[in-house]
Amino acid sequence: MAAGLVISAPASGVGKTTLTLALARAWRNRGLTVQCFKSGPDYIDPAFHAAATGRASVNVDSWAMGSATIAHLVSRGADADIVLAEGSMGLFDGVAARGVCGTGATADIAEMLGWPVVLVIDPSGQAQTAAAIAAGLRDYRAGVRLAGVVLNRVASPRHEDLVRRALNEAGIKVFGALPRHAEISLPKRHLGLVQAEEQAEIGELIDEAARFVAEHVDLDAVLHAAGKWSPQAVANGLNVTPPGQRIALARDAAFSFVYPHMLEAWRAAGAEIVPFSPLADEVPDASADVCWLPGGYPELHAGKIAANARFRSGLRAFAETRPVHGECGGYMVLGAGLTDADGISHEMAGLLGLETSFAKRRMHLGYRLAELAAPMPGHKPGARLRGHEFHYSTILAQPDTPLAVVHDATGAVIAETGSRRGHATGTFFHLIAEDW
Repeated sequence: MAAGLVISAPASGVGKTTLTLALARAWRNRGLTVQCFKSGPDYIDPAFHAAATGRASVNVDSWAMGSATIAHLVSRGADADIVLAEGSMGLFDGVAARGVCGTGATADIAEMLGWPVVLVIDPSGQAQTAAAIAAGLRDYRAGVRLAGVVLNRVASPRHEDLVRRALNEAGIKVFGALPRHAEISLPKRHLGLVQAEEQAEIGELIDEAARFVAEHVDLDAVLHAAGKWSPQAVANGLNVTPPGQRIALARDAAFSFVYPHMLEAWRAAGAEIVPFSPLADEVPDASADVCWLPGGYPELHAGKIAANARFRSGLRAFAETRPVHGECGGYMVLGAGLTDADGISHEMAGLLGLETSFAKRRMHLGYRLAELAAPMPGHKPGARLRGHEFHYSTILAQPDTPLAVVHDATGAVIAETGSRRGHATGTFFHLIAEDW
């Protein structure tokens, strides 16, 4: 029987990912089998989890996924000694309107699975108030159990003592307190952490985080606080249709934002994935029947993409006879042009008329529910798709036929409809699941 914990916090940016990686590696160093998950639509953190545990991590999402899908995904932790689900944002943060089985909040996953929550509390600029915040989170929602807290970035022994005393008085267990330690800070950029595969030293950084946390946190107490868990025996609950039988998948530093469960679902359905690198001026495999360009950071590599004539001409040739689909950054690359943060315009593939700019950044963030007005790879007109959009580009032109009617989580219609032209389609949202 496995044991499960949820790592959460009152807000973003307080150290959830660092603590999750450190605990996972520290327990793995002790010989335990550790399985991680990510609650919410974050496609970067699972790669860090895999680096820490040696096991693939996937997302679980109560807004986009049904309970059977979530149960199927977490069942991969059945053979683990400890399962850690890292939350997103604050513990109860989700959208206003309920999705498939929740609002996307980390608390939904904690309650659904019955796993206690370890809160990461950053008491910078406060002392006893940190206990009030922790107590409020503990008591806010019945069905969500608080195991205890780990304090992060405490300023001094006196500061730690004040916070500990207040938490003890509130009946909240303190597993440990971490002083500031710059050596375990994970580098960031505008869409989140710099990706794990871009950091050659990621293994050493995780090792240092594990050493530091083991020195300051009672690992045995945290482990013993985990909830015993027997995964449900469920059939394959993944509600995902592969876009083709043999999929040419763009995969490099510019095209890396793809949910791990999507790739697993495609393979489970019998599809074969053939990766290629646009940054290396490679072209889609000639034997593939569909090409998929996921999101990533095309704005950081726009000049190189524009200069890689072999990639762009090869992609255009592929699209003459077979479908090509792009998500977010991949959609921008299928377009006519991309203006980078310095205001320099770069020619893209030209399969669609989309023109985007990063010269004036504007954040687009949120869940999306799309009803297709036209087919896209793997999905027929009328299909309802659930996904998530996160980028900072501005649309300068989107002249092609709209691909879908797209709503945000409140039901409001949004302008980012996606596009279609010939065999090319694109969306600003990243697909998570077909609607139930």
